[in-house]
Order: sequence, then C-alpha cells, then structure tokens
Amino acid sequence: MKIPFETPIEKKDNVLCGPFRAPRQMLAEQEYDNHTSIHDDQTAQKLGFKGGAIEGPTHFSQFVPLCVATWGERWLEQGCLSAHYRNPCFEGEKVRAFMNEPKNGATHAEIWMEREDGAEILRGTASVGLDNPPTALEERLSNLETPGILVILRDIEVGMKTSRQKVRMDADQNMGALYPFSLAAKLKMITEPSPWYSAEGAETSPWKRPIIPVEMISVLLNYSKDAAALPVRGPVVGLFADQEIRLIKGPLFVGENYEIDREVVALSGSRRTESMWVRTRVYLPGSDEVLATMLLNSASLKDSYAEYESELKALQK
Repeated sequence: MKIPFETPIEKKDNVLCGPFRAPRQMLAEQEYDNHTSIHDDQTAQKLGFKGGAIEGPTHFSQFVPLCVATWGERWLEQGCLSAHYRNPCFEGEKVRAFMNEPKNGATHAEIWMEREDGAEILRGTASVGLDNPPTALEERLSNLETPGILVILRDIEVGMKTSRQKVRMDADQNMGALYPFSLAAKLKMITEPSPWYSAEGAETSPWKRPIIPVEMISVLLNYSKDAAALPVRGPVVGLFADQEIRLIKGPLFVGENYEIDREVVALSGSRRTESMWVRTRVYLPGSDEVLATMLLNSASLKDSYAEYESELKALQK
C-alpha cells in the first residue's frame, strides 16, 4: 500500500496517536450576514470566548493518517469522521489525535483529540464503509430531546430542503467571504500534508488526480451557503457543535464540478444555543447518486441575537 503521509504514528496500549500539531487560524477575516464571525478575536471575546477559535474541521486532518494507516487507501474513498466538538482550540495551542486500534478486522473505532493541557477538543468515531455500528453523531441524533421555544430558528422545520447548488474547488480559487482563502493557501498550512492533494503529487495516487482534503470538504459544502435558503433569524453568530463527513463514492476531486442539496434533519437547543442539524449531499451534475454527505450541527449563540430576549417574551405569551 502506498502511504501518502509522512505523519509519525505511535502505538501504546492499543491506541494509535499522531504527533502534537499547532493548527493555524485561517478564518479571522471570515464574514457572513455582513458581520464578522466567532473566528474573529473581538467578536469571540464579546461572547465570552478567549479569542477566535480554530474551525473544528481543521482538526479532521490529523485523523486522516491514522485512518489510512489502519484501513488503507479505501478510507479516502469510503471513510467517515464523526465528532462532537467539546472545547475550542486557539492559534498557537498544540493538539494531538488519538484512535483506538480496531480489533479483528473491525471497520470502526473511537477517536478523540486532546490539547497539551489534557483538555478534550473533540470526541467521536472513525469508520470505513457503510456496514458499521451507528456513528457518534447518529447516536447523538437518536438521543436528542425536543427543544423548548425556538427564537432564532422558529421559522425552521425538520424536513426543509434546499434546491441543488453547483459547487467546485479549484486549487487557486478564493472560497469567498465565508472562507477567504484558497486550497493552495490551505495546503501551505495544513497539519498533515500529502502529495495526493496537489496536481504534481497526484501522479503517484490511485486516481491520478488531486483529491480534496477531508477538512476542505467542509469548505466545499459550506462556502456557497445561501442564508436565504433556510430562514434563520439574524444577524446571529454561530459555531460548529457537531460534524460528520462521510465519503461514499469518493474521493472528491480538485477542479471537479459537483452539485449539493441540504436538508434539515433535526432541531435542538441548550442554555446558550439553538441548533439546526443539516445533512448535505454531494452529487455529480445530473446524477442522483450520492458521492458524499456531511451532517453539521450549526449552533446559533442566543447572546449574539440582539432581539432574542424581547422576541422570546413575545413568543411565551
């Protein structure tokens, strides 16, 4: 098997782990709804955070070498990472990816990430193929409680679906206000580089074409998001609370045209947030065959919505 990563992997007590890495913050200039995001230091600090957090899927890259070392190239075609984000990570902090070593040919495993101080950044599952126990987020979905009164999401209903949109990621394409950088810029900073992500190195890959890194699949499926397509009240600041990226007939390729649609599959809430769970599906143009999916829990911060308290009182009458 060709190993497309040079990431050193340790094994201790049936646990695989990669090295400590310091992921880079690339969303400080992110804008949506004409305002800055949770990744901007000033915005984040107003909402009680230490600073602008590194986006969750950035951490997915550190798990990819563990998965490929365990399940081979197949993981890049049919792999899945499913995680609940537990604590934010900030520029300059080092984190490490862990995975329980699968036994007896198992095609699923528990994963987690820790900061140098031991704080857990995320926890979830990795798997390959479709014939597996429920993923971490499938388990979370099955146990969600009915939310109370929703204010920001009061116009959202489970089952709402967007029309198809065209998406594409070229190497030098700036991905817009939500993702103000290109794949080429990301590859200069990605924690786990691979020759298979570039046109030059892809000649050594099974597909002879550059593949989109798993963390950048999140960018591909989110950057074209049409805020008007799903009626979320705003302006509001949100964050990723849970995320699952699954390849079914992958990989997804750089410079390839795709189509996506989105469907609201659940609503939930907490003391500080209202959450919309959306499943995005990826197709080739003109086809109904699903190539990949993403399940994303976008949590809107109640404190960031100026009219939250007044509108809640009105809805309680």
